[in-house]
Amino acid sequence: MKQTILCLCFFGVVSFTLSAQNTEVLLDKIEALENRIASMRYSFQSLEKSIDDVAWFHLLGDQAYIDKVELTGPPLGEKKGKAMGGGYNPVYYTNPLRIKTYVFIPKDIDPQKSYPLLVLPHGGVHSNFNTGYAHIVRELIAQQYIVVAPEYRGSTGYGGTFYRAIDYGGLEIQDVKACTDYMLENYSIVDADRVGILGWSHGGLITLMNIFEYPDDYQVAYAGVPVSDLIQRMGYKTDGYRRLYSVEYHIGKTAHQDPEEYMRRSPAWNASKLQDTPLLIHTNTNDADVGVLEVEHLIRALKAEGKKFDYEIYEDQPGGHRFDRMDTRNAKQLRLKVYRFLGKVLKPNKPFSNLEELQRASYGF
Repeated sequence: MKQTILCLCFFGVVSFTLSAQNTEVLLDKIEALENRIASMRYSFQSLEKSIDDVAWFHLLGDQAYIDKVELTGPPLGEKKGKAMGGGYNPVYYTNPLRIKTYVFIPKDIDPQKSYPLLVLPHGGVHSNFNTGYAHIVRELIAQQYIVVAPEYRGSTGYGGTFYRAIDYGGLEIQDVKACTDYMLENYSIVDADRVGILGWSHGGLITLMNIFEYPDDYQVAYAGVPVSDLIQRMGYKTDGYRRLYSVEYHIGKTAHQDPEEYMRRSPAWNASKLQDTPLLIHTNTNDADVGVLEVEHLIRALKAEGKKFDYEIYEDQPGGHRFDRMDTRNAKQLRLKVYRFLGKVLKPNKPFSNLEELQRASYGF
């Protein structure tokens, strides 16, 4: 009887050991598979970006000189890097990060003269500047603006390392400023006294933080449906969205764990920094992406600081988050209001005097 029990115990231990070993092998295989899938995702994003880059020339080649240049932003600084044996340890980077930016120059300009510059940062937690902006760029080019569109750190289409370099509301602000400086340093046709910045959603946050941090470098700004308060945002968004910020290579903590860090990256908590830059803010009450409560907090914060700015809260405009970026007549009319605000300061050579001019410039008829 004892021998039988001993045999059963022996086989049980062996079976458990083999089972544990098999589980470990299986987990290793799963991790390897997940890494391959992630690598494929970055490859597909790069392919998609390359295809979209070609499309720019089809959509704007008749109207603009188009280039995509490479420059550097600030170093990554201290970021969390994968350590040997698992886990994450601080890794320090000192080399400036290489970034790319699109440059659009009107074909009908006189190279002996200077023209206003508009900086157009894209939106999205992880996204990129793509041909979804084509009509807007055509409208700006037609007014004889020079346009620069930065692909700041964390943008998609440039591989996993660049994707994981994301610094939402952090170093990406300096990336965009570096693209602004690049244009002033390299293009004599850019008028340094007529530089504006505009963006929607996360691009609106970047717009606001740029004029907060560099008030002397931008003469006017437009922030459409801007992400304004990451503390509020984490409260009404899903767990999946919150994880985009709390992963190890990004902020690394939740808003609950480090609210001060999320406040540091939020325009509403930096409202005191606005100086004399003319600013227009638009929001929409039925925006399901950037809730109107976020933008209202920003507006209240600016008012509490005694800041001078313009804003409009639109009531249930069709299109929600994209209400003034669509191709509807209503959206075009709203964009015309934005262009008139920018134009008062930047004084482009060919401002639109009516909606019909905007229509012909962007849509060809």
